[in-house]
Amino acid sequence: MDLQTMLFMFFGGLGIFLFGIKYLGDGLQKVAGEGLRDLLDRFTTNPVMGVIAGIFVTILLQTSTGTTVLTIGLVNAGFMTLKQAIGVIIGANVGTTVTAFIIGIKISAYALPIIALGTFFIFFFKNTRINNYGQVIFGFGALFLGLNFMGDGLRPLRDVQAFADLTVSMSENPLLGVLIGTIFTIAVQSSTAAIGLLQTLFGQGLMDLNAALPVLFGDNIGTTITAVLAAIGASVAARRAAAAHVIFNLIGTTIVLIILGPFTVLIEYIRDSLNLNPEMTIAFAHGIFNVSNAIIQLPFITVLAWIVVRIIPGQDSAIAYKAVHLDEKFIRQSPGIALGQGKKEVLRMAELSENGLKEVGLYLKTQGKKHRELIPQYEDAINNLDKKITDYLIQVSSHSLSNQDTKLHHTLMNTIRDFERIGDHMENIMELVEYQITNKVKFSESAIADLEEMFELTLSTLKQAIKALDLEDIDEARAVLEKEEKIDKMERELRKKHILRLNENRCTGQAGIVFVDIVSNFERIGDHAVNIAEEVIGEE
Repeated sequence: MDLQTMLFMFFGGLGIFLFGIKYLGDGLQKVAGEGLRDLLDRFTTNPVMGVIAGIFVTILLQTSTGTTVLTIGLVNAGFMTLKQAIGVIIGANVGTTVTAFIIGIKISAYALPIIALGTFFIFFFKNTRINNYGQVIFGFGALFLGLNFMGDGLRPLRDVQAFADLTVSMSENPLLGVLIGTIFTIAVQSSTAAIGLLQTLFGQGLMDLNAALPVLFGDNIGTTITAVLAAIGASVAARRAAAAHVIFNLIGTTIVLIILGPFTVLIEYIRDSLNLNPEMTIAFAHGIFNVSNAIIQLPFITVLAWIVVRIIPGQDSAIAYKAVHLDEKFIRQSPGIALGQGKKEVLRMAELSENGLKEVGLYLKTQGKKHRELIPQYEDAINNLDKKITDYLIQVSSHSLSNQDTKLHHTLMNTIRDFERIGDHMENIMELVEYQITNKVKFSESAIADLEEMFELTLSTLKQAIKALDLEDIDEARAVLEKEEKIDKMERELRKKHILRLNENRCTGQAGIVFVDIVSNFERIGDHAVNIAEEVIGEE
């Protein structure tokens, strides 16, 4: 086999393998249904539950990297604490071993029939659920087909003296094997692919166990690089979660390298006792390493969290998205008090809306990345509180309420809808500014000044509406109605100014569309502020 054929088969096989893993993971997610994010949110109340959730999600995603990046996103958005995140990351390390065990099952000869079966389910059935199962089966077959091609491409290496010398060096110097495993995993951005390749090399007899094990440990270190990349520019808490992932894997690798001799003897004993094939031997080594590492370090999650806080100091800026005041015991004991707690939470939602709108104004003015990242976090937090408060208030309404409390209940139910819609308009404006940046749309100086004026009036109107709701102040609520008239008048004037700029060629049509849409979203936010004020007036 010539060099070109070897390279084509290896890299083509690697591509098919990576596609198979991705397609399999996507299919499993669809079969399981949406809500992996909710799963991580609900079932990570303590580190042990976090580990279990991490294992389950990683099996569904078929990638520990995907679980870790998802976890860092949740930490960045304030959906998860650092200790919870560390538990999930530990679970992800254990969950990723499942793929190695799947590869260890010698069914490579049936890769093409498996792909054919998956294709049949995808193209010959109109049922979406059967299509999803077909995707899982197809990805499963593609995984093994890719491994077959990689194995065929690597087979001639057994006759290459330089490769033989390298494997001998890795046997004699485990750190070299760790380095090679780390670099390759960083290169392909997938520890699953790296371990699959290692299983293939070991199965072909191209390296012995003494050389393979250090590479395996290096693969576990290399997989942390994606988490590090995902945390660049993220919140302090997200960077700490990524650092915890790196430290966790480094500690595990250091421990196992210290006892590499006994560990190798253990793996050889298990291989001989269970009559394991080479691929399954690597899978067992991978599983034992990660499970042992999890058991050893799980009791020290608090210590690990303390270490990363010292390494990455700073104030955590993550937005607290979880409900603070909604205690269900108040519903049973005193529905009136529960309603008061509900109002406190609505006011927290109002504060998030106000702060989110401020970030919109800053993003519109500076186009800074930091403001762009915060807006979706505020929107997520608002949406979460919308669900939590609504559920809470529905429970409250099932109990007997006084006339005054009934009116307050009605007011709160209506106002949370308005705050949720304000969050949507915030996101709309963010997307319009993104469009402006991506397409290099330029506003004239007068258009920029008009938008700033519109923003300031909208923000002050929203602030006054929130104050009216908080204090139940009718005078403040009526002042909001007057301001909204100004907003409506300003919108009409800004549209006229925009047409004038177009006629004078001081503005492009593309800029005009973005400008008018931003103004329209500000006007709609003003409308929702009026709805809140009218609820206050109606309540009185």
